[in-house]
Amino acid sequence: MKHRTLFAQRVRKLRKAAKLSLENAAERGNITGNFWGDVERGNKVPSLDTIVAMARGLALPPSVLLLLEREEDPRDIRKRIDVLLTKCNPQQLEMAHRIIKVLLEP
Repeated sequence: MKHRTLFAQRVRKLRKAAKLSLENAAERGNITGNFWGDVERGNKVPSLDTIVAMARGLALPPSVLLLLEREEDPRDIRKRIDVLLTKCNPQQLEMAHRIIKVLLEP
């Protein structure tokens, strides 16, 4: 997948996670909504200054926008975990349960 596409997906995901409309995020970053939308669709490549402005619009450090590793669908991750768990013996399954419990419970 191209870096432009990964960046576009990341910006859109972060904007939606912040519960911001495209227009609100763009206004907060002092850029146009049309340009922001073009970036999210992968039609435009933002300059470094624009990336910083977009980060400001999302109230995030610019480095967060540049984490371009491919983000996996949670359903795919669940399937991979299920495959691993089906291969476990009872002791391994108990250990996996304890580890997950420690990670997820407050």
